[in-house]
Amino acid sequence: MIDIIQDTLIDSLKLLPFLFLAFIFMEYLEHKISNKKYLEKTNKLGPLIGSLLGAFPQCGFGAAATNLYATRVITLGTLISVYLSTSDEMLPILLSEKVDIKIIIIILLFKIIIGMISGFIIDLIIRKKEHEHIHDICENEHCDCEHGILKSSIKHTLNILFFITIISFILNFIMANYGEQALESMFFKNNIFSPFIASLIGLIPNCASSVVITQLYLNNALTFGSTIAGLLTGSGIALLILFKQNKDIKENIKILLIIYFIGAISGVIVNLLNIVI
Repeated sequence: MIDIIQDTLIDSLKLLPFLFLAFIFMEYLEHKISNKKYLEKTNKLGPLIGSLLGAFPQCGFGAAATNLYATRVITLGTLISVYLSTSDEMLPILLSEKVDIKIIIIILLFKIIIGMISGFIIDLIIRKKEHEHIHDICENEHCDCEHGILKSSIKHTLNILFFITIISFILNFIMANYGEQALESMFFKNNIFSPFIASLIGLIPNCASSVVITQLYLNNALTFGSTIAGLLTGSGIALLILFKQNKDIKENIKILLIIYFIGAISGVIVNLLNIVI
């Protein structure tokens, strides 16, 4: 139990700087900018930028992107591109296991390219007509934003961090008791449904999902395609923040399903092409 509590606190503290900086940025926009038309040009390249940033280790950029999407600073396509390319704990594990750097680069490129392409396609298909505003969060959180950027940013950050810590503790407790062996028996390595199961496991809003998927791949319990499926959907705790910050539950579920099916179908295609890394 002590280890579970320790792991939960460490995971939460890793997110602290990303959450705080994201809220600082949003507060700055709220205080200094009356409209967001200037972001339209940047958003055209959003999926490209998002997929590249998401590839950095840990899920901090996913958390930051979620907050920015909740206030419609970035597009849905950009958000999806960040989620799909997020590497979370995958990269540190591969590096610690001394995996060939070529393999690591190939995995990252798969995630970045799939995330970028998916993001651009989504932005072409889905055009959000309604626009929420940054001050909506302030009203919901009762943060007294008019008293200064720093104070309100700290309050937003602590509110979200508390929520994340509680949920992460529950998930870590479950993973500690049921572990990788139970999951490994679920995958049926060469089964066509394996990518769908891996993609589902990846949706667990915790770094445990990327750890499990990566370890199963290293133990030769998953095909490369199933591994890609699980890692594409493994956006860490970003999904928790999405359901906390974005008021539209139906939209959140839609985003969840988009990520799931992109991950699963990508894995199936990679397996059918018999790509082995």
